[in-house]
Amino acid sequence: MATPLLSLIFFTTLLFSAHSELCNPKDKKVLLEIKAAFNNPYVLTSWKPDTDCCVDWYIVTCDPTSNRINSLSVVTGSLSGQIPAAVGDLPFLETLDLRKQPNLTGPIPPAIAKLQRLTFLRLNWNNLSGPVPDFLSKLKNLTFLDLSFNNLSGSIPPSLSLLPNLDALHLDRNKLTGRIPYSFGTFSKVPGLYLSHNKLSGPIPASFANMDFNVIDLSRNMLEGDASVVFGSNKTTQIVDLSRNLFKFNLSKVEFPKSLTSLDLNHNMINGGIPVEMTALNLQFLNVSYNRLCGQIPVGGKLQSFDYSSYFHNRCLCGSPLPSCK
Repeated sequence: MATPLLSLIFFTTLLFSAHSELCNPKDKKVLLEIKAAFNNPYVLTSWKPDTDCCVDWYIVTCDPTSNRINSLSVVTGSLSGQIPAAVGDLPFLETLDLRKQPNLTGPIPPAIAKLQRLTFLRLNWNNLSGPVPDFLSKLKNLTFLDLSFNNLSGSIPPSLSLLPNLDALHLDRNKLTGRIPYSFGTFSKVPGLYLSHNKLSGPIPASFANMDFNVIDLSRNMLEGDASVVFGSNKTTQIVDLSRNLFKFNLSKVEFPKSLTSLDLNHNMINGGIPVEMTALNLQFLNVSYNRLCGQIPVGGKLQSFDYSSYFHNRCLCGSPLPSCK
């Protein structure tokens, strides 16, 4: 009698274990495919077929209601090779964060466009190459997109302006070329825009006159022309970095947002003088060095709180903290 009883207990235990696992079997299968595609890296050691991916696995999280995988986040580690297409087979994924993986290479896979619930996509500090994909514009729920610190090349796809919920767009520290798309002046929700340290050229789109970026960083490119379009007395912009480009405009005619706290214009060809209106700004950072500015630095506000290096190497700028005007 003991043997059938033990068999029943064993069978019941197995049945209970099978039904008590929270992890969706389809999600588990996909995650194990992803692990294999990355050649079973140490960072994914906890991903074992006989354990519950919602309970025992690191790097991923499950939705508390549906128990579907909603986040995959690998920050540093040992991922190598290309991002596998299987990533696109996690239909409930909201966060995909793969960063600081120097051996993560190749292009961004088209399968990512299948992740229609994705709100957060960060693939920075890797060695990804190829273009910034046009298909990212299909991810209509994205609020955050960061592809910075990679080797992405080619032009910026204008279609990214079709992302209706984007709060931040980071394409900085790549090898992007061409012009800033005119469509970037038509975002329905204005994101923080980070395009620095690329090889972008041409003028800033005139459409930027309609955009009230909270942060705009276009530094270290080959942009030219009149950049005053990013400013405006009715805007609420806080941080502007246009440094190390080829911009040429009259600074004395610029109407600055009262909200401006950081302004970096160094290494351009900006002329005119520093307008007295800048004394009303609560600036925490200022650098207008290496330009073609002239005239006396207005006295007042925060302008004298910065040292001479914020102003030096201009054509004929003078007054504190520079030597006095003659």
